[in-house]
Amino acid sequence: MTFKHNFKKVLSATAFAAALVVAPAANVSAATNDASSTQQSATATSQDQQASQDQAASQSSAANQSSSTSTSSATSTSTVKKTTKKAKKTTKKSKKKTSKKKAVRKVAKKTTKKKATKKKATKKAKKTSKKSTKKTTKAATAAVTASAGQSQATDQQDDAAKKAAEAAAKKAAAAKKAAAKKKAAAKKKAAAKKAAAKKRAAAKKKAAAKKKAAAKKRAAAKKKAAAKKKAAKKSAEKAAKYWIAMRESGGYYTARNGSCYGRYQLLISYLGGDLSKKNQERTADRYVYGRYGSWVNAKRFWLAHNWY
Repeated sequence: MTFKHNFKKVLSATAFAAALVVAPAANVSAATNDASSTQQSATATSQDQQASQDQAASQSSAANQSSSTSTSSATSTSTVKKTTKKAKKTTKKSKKKTSKKKAVRKVAKKTTKKKATKKKATKKAKKTSKKSTKKTTKAATAAVTASAGQSQATDQQDDAAKKAAEAAAKKAAAAKKAAAKKKAAAKKKAAAKKAAAKKRAAAKKKAAAKKKAAAKKRAAAKKKAAAKKKAAKKSAEKAAKYWIAMRESGGYYTARNGSCYGRYQLLISYLGGDLSKKNQERTADRYVYGRYGSWVNAKRFWLAHNWY
């Protein structure tokens, strides 16, 4: 498209230059036409003059014939005078005509000279116009060729630039695609990693919950066992205490054996003057736990020594 546009521009420039060259040639041809019309008018004038001269000559010959006839026929002198007057007039007329012919000839010579000079001028103008047209056509052809070459080079540059742009666009698109692919892969990897971490966290949480539940269960079992043990111990303690009370006093709080008193046969000095049931229970527990650590141990000692 660029080449065609440039070529049209160059053609229009060439046409303009040709018009400038042809204009002087047209002026020269107009001048030549004017010269030819002037020559034709001069020729017509010379032809008219020749016809008038021929008529005068015929008239003079006719007058001569009439004068000769008048002489031979012995006409009167008046007719001779008339004929001489006519002859004089005709001679005058012929002289005028000859002078006019000379003037016309001079004018014709001048016109022919002018025509010759004009012809030379037109020839020169034609030559110069031809030369100028040749130069302009050469210049126009060179300009067309240069513009064609330039437009071709421009088209080639445009094609190269277009190809380079397309290649760059393809490269950028490929890079973008690769980057998007890489990003998607990284995202997928991160998602998988996150999912794995979530799974591990869930498993850890589950394991922790399981461990906690097991620990809770163990603690509950331990607590239960401890409670059971405590209950058993308490029961054993209660049974041992009851067993000792039954052996020492038969279970009576008012039983007395020397310096010992009460259900557990404690020294009266241990009771501190308070012989109540409550004080007896409290003092007996304090004595047994302080001396044996438990009623079971006190029972064991009693079985071995028959006292405690």
